[in-house]
Amino acid sequence: MINVQFSDIERAAERLELAALLTPVLRSRTVDRAWSTTAFFKCENFQRAGAFKFRGAYNALASLGENERRHGVLTFSSGNHAQAMALAGQLLDVPVHVIMPDDAPAVKREATEGYGAHVITYDRASHSRESVAADTARELGVPIIPPYDHPAIVAGQGTAARELLRDYGPLDLLLAPCGGGGLLSGSAIAAKAMAPGCRVVGVEPEAGDDATRSFRTGTLQAVDNPDTIADGARTPSLGKVTFPIVMQYVDEMVTVTDDEIRSAMKFLMERLKIVVEPTGALAFAAVMSGAVDVRDQRVGIIVSGGNVDIGRIHEILGRVGGLEGWSVGALERDSSDRPAGSSRRA
Repeated sequence: MINVQFSDIERAAERLELAALLTPVLRSRTVDRAWSTTAFFKCENFQRAGAFKFRGAYNALASLGENERRHGVLTFSSGNHAQAMALAGQLLDVPVHVIMPDDAPAVKREATEGYGAHVITYDRASHSRESVAADTARELGVPIIPPYDHPAIVAGQGTAARELLRDYGPLDLLLAPCGGGGLLSGSAIAAKAMAPGCRVVGVEPEAGDDATRSFRTGTLQAVDNPDTIADGARTPSLGKVTFPIVMQYVDEMVTVTDDEIRSAMKFLMERLKIVVEPTGALAFAAVMSGAVDVRDQRVGIIVSGGNVDIGRIHEILGRVGGLEGWSVGALERDSSDRPAGSSRRA
Protein backbone atom coordinates (compact mmCIF):
# COMPACT_ATOMS: atom_id res chain seq x y z
CA MET A 1 0.00 0.00 0.00
CA ILE A 2 1.37 3.41 -1.01
CA ASN A 3 0.78 5.79 1.90
CA VAL A 4 2.85 8.76 0.67
CA GLN A 5 1.55 11.04 -2.07
CA PHE A 6 3.01 14.06 -3.84
CA SER A 7 0.63 16.22 -1.81
CA ASP A 8 2.51 15.03 1.31
CA ILE A 9 5.78 16.22 -0.24
CA GLU A 10 4.18 19.59 -0.99
CA ARG A 11 3.06 19.93 2.64
CA ALA A 12 6.54 18.94 3.79
CA ALA A 13 8.01 21.65 1.58
CA GLU A 14 5.80 24.21 3.31
CA ARG A 15 7.01 23.07 6.75
CA LEU A 16 10.62 23.15 5.61
CA GLU A 17 10.50 26.51 3.81
CA LEU A 18 12.03 28.48 6.67
CA ALA A 19 13.95 25.60 8.27
CA ALA A 20 15.84 23.79 5.51
CA LEU A 21 18.39 25.31 3.17
CA LEU A 22 17.78 25.63 -0.56
CA THR A 23 20.85 23.61 -1.52
CA PRO A 24 22.91 24.54 -4.59
CA VAL A 25 22.84 22.75 -7.93
CA LEU A 26 26.31 22.55 -9.46
CA ARG A 27 27.26 22.04 -13.09
CA SER A 28 30.46 20.74 -14.67
CA ARG A 29 31.56 21.16 -18.28
CA THR A 30 34.06 18.36 -17.65
CA VAL A 31 31.32 15.91 -16.70
CA ASP A 32 29.10 17.00 -19.59
CA ARG A 33 31.93 16.54 -22.12
CA ALA A 34 33.27 13.28 -20.70
CA TRP A 35 29.90 11.52 -20.54
CA SER A 36 28.05 13.39 -23.34
CA THR A 37 25.37 14.50 -20.94
CA THR A 38 23.86 17.53 -19.23
CA ALA A 39 24.28 16.89 -15.52
CA PHE A 40 22.80 18.73 -12.54
CA PHE A 41 24.31 17.92 -9.14
CA LYS A 42 21.82 18.57 -6.30
CA CYS A 43 24.24 19.13 -3.43
CA GLU A 44 22.56 18.00 -0.23
CA ASN A 45 25.99 17.90 1.37
CA PHE A 46 25.32 21.62 1.90
CA GLN A 47 22.07 20.95 3.76
CA ARG A 48 21.79 21.62 7.49
CA ALA A 49 23.56 18.87 9.45
CA GLY A 50 25.42 18.01 6.25
CA ALA A 51 22.89 15.77 4.50
CA PHE A 52 19.40 15.43 3.02
CA LYS A 53 18.29 13.70 6.23
CA PHE A 54 17.42 17.02 7.85
CA ARG A 55 14.44 17.33 5.51
CA GLY A 56 12.74 14.15 6.67
CA ALA A 57 13.70 14.56 10.31
CA TYR A 58 12.31 18.08 10.59
CA ASN A 59 9.14 17.15 8.73
CA ALA A 60 8.57 14.14 11.00
CA LEU A 61 9.05 16.10 14.23
CA ALA A 62 7.05 19.07 12.97
CA SER A 63 4.17 16.67 12.25
CA LEU A 64 3.95 15.54 15.89
CA GLY A 65 1.25 16.69 18.27
CA GLU A 66 2.10 18.90 21.23
CA ASN A 67 2.02 16.03 23.74
CA GLU A 68 4.26 13.85 21.56
CA ARG A 69 6.77 16.67 21.19
CA ARG A 70 6.94 17.18 24.93
CA HIS A 71 7.75 13.53 25.69
CA GLY A 72 10.28 13.15 22.90
CA VAL A 73 11.21 10.45 20.41
CA LEU A 74 13.79 7.74 19.80
CA THR A 75 15.56 6.87 16.59
CA PHE A 76 18.43 4.68 15.38
CA SER A 77 21.10 5.76 12.92
CA SER A 78 24.74 5.36 11.90
CA GLY A 79 25.08 9.11 11.73
CA ASN A 80 23.29 11.36 9.25
CA HIS A 81 19.73 10.71 10.43
CA ALA A 82 20.99 10.94 14.02
CA GLN A 83 22.44 14.40 13.41
CA ALA A 84 19.36 15.50 11.53
CA MET A 85 16.98 14.35 14.27
CA ALA A 86 19.15 15.96 16.92
CA LEU A 87 19.17 19.31 15.11
CA ALA A 88 15.46 19.16 14.31
CA GLY A 89 14.74 18.32 17.95
CA GLN A 90 16.80 21.28 19.08
CA LEU A 91 14.94 23.63 16.74
CA LEU A 92 11.51 22.28 17.66
CA ASP A 93 12.24 21.67 21.36
CA VAL A 94 11.70 17.89 21.10
CA PRO A 95 13.91 15.57 23.23
CA VAL A 96 15.68 13.07 20.97
CA HIS A 97 17.32 9.75 21.97
CA VAL A 98 19.55 8.07 19.39
CA ILE A 99 20.66 4.44 19.13
CA MET A 100 24.04 4.55 17.35
CA PRO A 101 26.64 1.84 16.60
CA ASP A 102 29.81 2.18 18.63
CA ASP A 103 31.88 2.26 15.42
CA ALA A 104 29.96 5.16 13.85
CA PRO A 105 32.18 7.91 12.39
CA ALA A 106 33.37 10.15 15.22
CA VAL A 107 32.38 13.29 13.35
CA LYS A 108 28.76 12.09 13.20
CA ARG A 109 28.50 11.10 16.86
CA GLU A 110 30.11 14.35 18.01
CA ALA A 111 27.71 16.41 15.90
CA THR A 112 24.71 14.43 17.18
CA GLU A 113 25.67 15.04 20.78
CA GLY A 114 26.55 18.64 19.99
CA TYR A 115 22.97 19.25 18.85
CA GLY A 116 21.76 18.02 22.22
CA ALA A 117 20.63 14.45 21.55
CA HIS A 118 21.13 11.60 24.02
CA VAL A 119 23.28 8.96 22.29
CA ILE A 120 23.04 5.28 23.30
CA THR A 121 25.66 3.04 21.65
CA TYR A 122 25.53 -0.67 20.79
CA ASP A 123 27.73 -3.32 19.16
CA ARG A 124 26.44 -3.92 15.64
CA ALA A 125 28.30 -7.27 15.50
CA SER A 126 26.16 -8.77 18.25
CA HIS A 127 22.92 -6.75 18.19
CA SER A 128 20.58 -5.27 15.63
CA ARG A 129 19.78 -1.60 15.99
CA GLU A 130 16.10 -2.33 15.53
CA SER A 131 15.98 -4.67 18.53
CA VAL A 132 18.02 -2.29 20.71
CA ALA A 133 15.75 0.57 19.68
CA ALA A 134 12.58 -1.39 20.43
CA ASP A 135 13.79 -2.33 23.91
CA THR A 136 14.96 1.20 24.70
CA ALA A 137 11.77 2.81 23.41
CA ARG A 138 9.71 0.60 25.72
CA GLU A 139 11.89 1.56 28.68
CA LEU A 140 11.64 5.28 27.92
CA GLY A 141 7.99 5.23 26.85
CA VAL A 142 8.62 7.16 23.63
CA PRO A 143 7.80 6.46 19.97
CA ILE A 144 10.39 5.44 17.37
CA ILE A 145 10.94 7.54 14.26
CA PRO A 146 13.09 5.32 12.03
CA PRO A 147 15.63 6.67 9.52
CA TYR A 148 13.62 5.91 6.39
CA ASP A 149 10.59 3.70 6.87
CA HIS A 150 8.15 6.41 7.91
CA PRO A 151 5.69 8.39 5.72
CA ALA A 152 6.75 11.79 7.08
CA ILE A 153 10.42 10.93 6.56
CA VAL A 154 9.81 9.90 2.94
CA ALA A 155 7.76 13.03 2.25
CA GLY A 156 10.46 15.26 3.69
CA GLN A 157 13.23 13.61 1.68
CA GLY A 158 11.19 14.06 -1.49
CA THR A 159 11.51 17.83 -1.20
CA ALA A 160 15.11 17.68 -2.47
CA ALA A 161 14.06 16.25 -5.84
CA ARG A 162 11.08 18.61 -5.86
CA GLU A 163 13.45 21.59 -5.64
CA LEU A 164 15.71 20.20 -8.35
CA LEU A 165 12.85 19.57 -10.76
CA ARG A 166 11.17 22.87 -9.96
CA ASP A 167 14.31 24.88 -10.66
CA TYR A 168 16.08 22.81 -13.36
CA GLY A 169 13.56 20.35 -14.78
CA PRO A 170 12.29 18.68 -16.76
CA LEU A 171 14.88 15.92 -16.49
CA ASP A 172 15.23 12.74 -18.52
CA LEU A 173 16.88 10.83 -15.69
CA LEU A 174 17.18 11.17 -11.92
CA LEU A 175 19.82 9.22 -9.97
CA ALA A 176 19.49 8.85 -6.21
CA PRO A 177 21.46 6.87 -3.60
CA CYS A 178 19.62 4.07 -1.85
CA GLY A 179 20.06 2.70 1.65
CA GLY A 180 16.67 2.07 3.19
CA GLY A 181 14.95 3.86 0.33
CA GLY A 182 13.63 7.01 2.01
CA LEU A 183 15.40 9.46 -0.31
CA LEU A 184 14.85 7.27 -3.36
CA SER A 185 11.14 6.81 -2.57
CA GLY A 186 10.49 10.51 -2.02
CA SER A 187 12.54 11.44 -5.08
CA ALA A 188 10.65 8.97 -7.27
CA ILE A 189 7.24 10.25 -6.14
CA ALA A 190 8.27 13.85 -6.82
CA ALA A 191 9.80 13.01 -10.20
CA LYS A 192 6.79 11.09 -11.50
CA ALA A 193 4.44 13.89 -10.39
CA MET A 194 6.48 16.75 -11.84
CA ALA A 195 8.10 15.10 -14.88
CA PRO A 196 6.22 11.88 -15.74
CA GLY A 197 8.72 10.97 -18.47
CA CYS A 198 11.71 11.13 -16.11
CA ARG A 199 13.36 7.77 -15.41
CA VAL A 200 14.32 7.24 -11.77
CA VAL A 201 17.26 4.99 -10.94
CA GLY A 202 18.38 4.01 -7.45
CA VAL A 203 22.06 3.30 -6.74
CA GLU A 204 23.39 1.21 -3.85
CA PRO A 205 26.74 -0.37 -2.93
CA GLU A 206 27.40 -3.79 -4.40
CA ALA A 207 27.97 -5.27 -0.94
CA GLY A 208 24.55 -4.03 0.21
CA ASP A 209 22.46 -4.93 -2.82
CA ASP A 210 19.27 -5.84 -0.96
CA ALA A 211 17.16 -3.14 -2.67
CA THR A 212 18.41 -4.17 -6.12
CA ARG A 213 17.57 -7.80 -5.44
CA SER A 214 14.21 -6.79 -4.01
CA PHE A 215 13.44 -4.69 -7.09
CA ARG A 216 14.40 -7.43 -9.52
CA THR A 217 12.64 -10.29 -7.72
CA GLY A 218 9.59 -8.40 -6.50
CA THR A 219 10.06 -9.81 -3.00
CA LEU A 220 11.69 -8.06 -0.06
CA GLN A 221 15.34 -9.11 0.33
CA ALA A 222 17.72 -8.38 3.20
CA VAL A 223 21.46 -8.15 3.89
CA ASP A 224 23.22 -8.46 7.24
CA ASN A 225 25.69 -5.66 8.13
CA PRO A 226 27.05 -5.14 4.58
CA ASP A 227 30.78 -4.49 4.41
CA THR A 228 30.97 -1.23 2.46
CA ILE A 229 32.56 2.18 2.89
CA ALA A 230 29.11 3.68 2.20
CA ASP A 231 28.09 3.62 5.87
CA GLY A 232 24.85 5.50 5.16
CA ALA A 233 23.71 2.58 3.01
CA ARG A 234 24.40 -0.20 5.50
CA THR A 235 20.69 -0.80 5.98
CA PRO A 236 19.35 -4.34 6.25
CA SER A 237 16.51 -3.90 3.76
CA LEU A 238 13.89 -1.62 2.31
CA GLY A 239 10.94 -1.10 4.64
CA LYS A 240 7.18 -1.59 4.68
CA VAL A 241 6.73 2.02 3.55
CA THR A 242 9.59 2.29 1.06
CA PHE A 243 9.48 -1.13 -0.65
CA PRO A 244 6.10 -0.68 -2.36
CA ILE A 245 7.01 2.88 -3.38
CA VAL A 246 10.25 1.69 -4.97
CA MET A 247 8.40 -1.07 -6.80
CA GLN A 248 5.78 1.33 -8.17
CA TYR A 249 7.77 4.46 -8.98
CA VAL A 250 11.42 3.49 -9.54
CA ASP A 251 12.46 2.41 -13.04
CA GLU A 252 15.75 0.68 -12.32
CA MET A 253 18.18 -0.26 -9.55
CA VAL A 254 21.95 -0.60 -10.05
CA THR A 255 24.97 -1.26 -7.83
CA VAL A 256 28.52 0.07 -7.73
CA THR A 257 31.65 -1.25 -6.05
CA ASP A 258 33.48 0.45 -3.21
CA ASP A 259 36.36 1.26 -5.56
CA GLU A 260 33.92 2.94 -7.93
CA ILE A 261 32.54 4.93 -4.99
CA ARG A 262 36.11 5.99 -4.11
CA SER A 263 36.74 7.15 -7.66
CA ALA A 264 33.52 9.17 -7.65
CA MET A 265 34.41 10.79 -4.31
CA LYS A 266 37.86 11.72 -5.61
CA PHE A 267 36.43 13.17 -8.81
CA LEU A 268 33.82 15.27 -7.00
CA MET A 269 36.37 16.57 -4.53
CA GLU A 270 38.95 17.42 -7.19
CA ARG A 271 36.68 18.75 -9.92
CA LEU A 272 33.65 20.22 -8.15
CA LYS A 273 35.62 21.15 -5.03
CA ILE A 274 33.03 19.70 -2.65
CA VAL A 275 33.35 17.40 0.37
CA VAL A 276 31.34 14.23 -0.22
CA GLU A 277 30.90 11.16 1.97
CA PRO A 278 30.95 7.71 0.35
CA THR A 279 27.16 7.33 0.32
CA GLY A 280 26.87 10.81 -1.16
CA ALA A 281 28.96 9.73 -4.14
CA LEU A 282 26.82 6.68 -5.00
CA ALA A 283 24.71 8.33 -7.70
CA PHE A 284 27.69 9.80 -9.54
CA ALA A 285 29.56 6.50 -9.21
CA ALA A 286 26.85 4.97 -11.38
CA VAL A 287 27.66 7.55 -14.06
CA MET A 288 31.45 7.14 -13.86
CA SER A 289 31.31 3.35 -13.85
CA GLY A 290 28.90 3.15 -16.77
CA ALA A 291 26.29 1.35 -14.68
CA VAL A 292 23.78 3.85 -16.08
CA ASP A 293 23.85 5.25 -19.62
CA VAL A 294 23.49 9.04 -19.41
CA ARG A 295 24.39 9.98 -22.98
CA ASP A 296 22.36 12.79 -24.55
CA GLN A 297 20.17 13.16 -21.46
CA ARG A 298 19.44 15.85 -18.88
CA VAL A 299 20.42 14.07 -15.68
CA GLY A 300 19.78 14.96 -12.03
CA ILE A 301 22.35 13.53 -9.62
CA ILE A 302 21.60 13.75 -5.90
CA VAL A 303 24.74 14.18 -3.79
CA SER A 304 23.16 13.06 -0.55
CA GLY A 305 25.68 14.12 2.11
CA GLY A 306 29.13 15.32 3.08
CA ASN A 307 29.60 14.00 6.61
CA VAL A 308 32.89 12.21 6.17
CA ASP A 309 35.44 12.02 8.97
CA ILE A 310 38.29 14.21 7.69
CA GLY A 311 40.77 11.96 9.45
CA ARG A 312 39.58 9.00 7.34
CA ILE A 313 39.64 10.63 3.91
CA HIS A 314 43.17 9.42 3.16
CA GLU A 315 42.26 5.93 4.39
CA ILE A 316 39.14 5.87 2.20
CA LEU A 317 40.74 7.31 -0.92
CA GLY A 318 44.19 5.80 -0.47
CA ARG A 319 43.51 3.01 -2.98
CA VAL A 320 42.37 5.40 -5.69
CA GLY A 321 44.99 6.45 -8.21
CA GLY A 322 44.53 9.03 -10.90
CA LEU A 323 41.72 9.20 -13.41
CA GLU A 324 43.25 6.67 -15.79
CA GLY A 325 40.84 5.26 -18.34
CA TRP A 326 38.95 8.48 -18.91
CA SER A 327 39.46 10.74 -21.90
CA VAL A 328 42.50 12.92 -21.21
CA GLY A 329 41.08 15.71 -23.34
CA ALA A 330 37.70 15.64 -21.65
CA LEU A 331 39.18 15.56 -18.16
CA GLU A 332 41.96 18.08 -18.72
CA ARG A 333 41.95 20.45 -15.78
CA ASP A 334 41.39 24.13 -16.45
CA SER A 335 39.93 27.06 -14.57
CA SER A 336 36.43 26.40 -15.91
CA ASP A 337 36.27 23.19 -13.82
CA ARG A 338 35.64 25.17 -10.67
CA PRO A 339 31.99 25.48 -9.59
CA ALA A 340 31.13 29.07 -8.77
CA GLY A 341 27.57 28.84 -7.48
CA SER A 342 24.23 27.13 -7.67
CA SER A 343 23.29 28.36 -11.13
CA ARG A 344 26.61 28.67 -12.93
CA ARG A 345 28.37 26.03 -14.99
CA ALA A 346 31.56 24.55 -13.65
